[in-house]
Amino acid sequence: MVEVSVVYLTRPPGSVRDAAAEVLLGEKLTGFGRGRLVGPGGKLEPGESPRAAAVREVREEVGVSIHEADLVPLARIAYPFVDRPEHSQFHHVFACERWRGEPRASSELAPQWFPRAALPLERMWADAAHWLPRALAGEFVEATLSFGAGDAMVGADWSGARRT
Repeated sequence: MVEVSVVYLTRPPGSVRDAAAEVLLGEKLTGFGRGRLVGPGGKLEPGESPRAAAVREVREEVGVSIHEADLVPLARIAYPFVDRPEHSQFHHVFACERWRGEPRASSELAPQWFPRAALPLERMWADAAHWLPRALAGEFVEATLSFGAGDAMVGADWSGARRT
């Protein structure tokens, strides 16, 4: 199972847990999940920690600098794809309220700010509606969320994330 780090940048007013805060999402422009809105992130490189991957991926995908110490853990989620195991992933999910620079588009993502209280969940992967609002409100989420044909969520185990 491929390990991935994902970061949800947030901006005022207040903290990530403030319903009036905004969250940065990006339209995926290439590859797996193309057209969906996602948080900046990607695969860990050999020997790379989840936090180091988060810092690198945010810089590569939206052009801003963050520090490992500013990452707030939100979730650990296993995503087995039952019909396509090669797509299975294990996500380390973080929020970050401090960064330097202005988010910009890259060949991977076209970033856009959205109110935390009105995330466009219908444009994201099907699982996001089940956990992302909870995580952004302060609940640490651990789960195994299974996907099947048509990229539909076919199972959810909220007792913890399991790497396979």
